[in-house]
Amino acid sequence: MNIINKLFSSYRLINGFLLFMAVTAMAFALLYLQKYLGLSACPLCIFQRVGMIGIGIFALLAVMVNPAKMWQRLILWLGAFASSVWGLVVAGRHVWLQHLPADEVPACGPGLNYWLDVLPIMQVFEEVFKGSGECAEIAWTFLGLTIPEQTLLVFAFLTIVLLVLLVKVVKKRI
Repeated sequence: MNIINKLFSSYRLINGFLLFMAVTAMAFALLYLQKYLGLSACPLCIFQRVGMIGIGIFALLAVMVNPAKMWQRLILWLGAFASSVWGLVVAGRHVWLQHLPADEVPACGPGLNYWLDVLPIMQVFEEVFKGSGECAEIAWTFLGLTIPEQTLLVFAFLTIVLLVLLVKVVKKRI
């Protein structure tokens, strides 16, 4: 418990923890799942990675700059929080697609690269969130949880950490 109290006692330490989590999650996705196991990321997986990278970027900025003014800390917090909520929503959608009955799973369509080449960006978002058959496939599990379920838990945890950070920043306790 003492380690947790120390971790949550410093603005820089909390953001360092968020950065560590984001780097670890991306390393796991890229090095283990993609390179070692050879799993390809579906469009929803890529969108979840965008959320994780966003958290990492804003946490890195917070660690490097360590702003003294509350409004600066709130702007960095808002960027990380928006990234976390983005990842939470995308992972939730992905989990929902994986739990659809087989006859309700959308058909596989062209890949994300094709959509980015030929469709306007807003239509790309629409197509990705509709999901496709490849997003409903379960390629790997750990402790009975699929990759999107694990990612959903990580984003939920990071969102809670960010909410704790917000409370501390607003109450000027760090």
